[in-house]
Amino acid sequence: MNIPANLKYNKSHEWVKETDGGLFEIGISDFAQKELGDIVYINLPLAGDEIKAGKPFADIESVKAVSDIQSPVTGTVREVNDALVAAPDLINRVPYESWLIKAEGTLGESLLSAPDYEKLIKK
Repeated sequence: MNIPANLKYNKSHEWVKETDGGLFEIGISDFAQKELGDIVYINLPLAGDEIKAGKPFADIESVKAVSDIQSPVTGTVREVNDALVAAPDLINRVPYESWLIKAEGTLGESLLSAPDYEKLIKK
């Protein structure tokens, strides 16, 4: 299982990374995309939308189910990865390069380190 050490993780399987520009990239983990199966559609927010840590900001549809994506950040969406709307299967191929949104704000308090996230998914 691929769990990059430089990221933080939600218990609901989203990852977050602070960029050099002070924004946070948010995506779903390798574990999540494998559990979902082939991703066929993603519904993303718009730039300027407000997001809140622990609350859904998007949803993702696979051949198995539709799932909410929980935010690890409280703040404002600054950029949306439009490439995923046209090719949502990129998340299956490169989950840690396929960020969903970039947001500014503050990190939620219950984020996990890579080792703690690994313990969670092994349960």
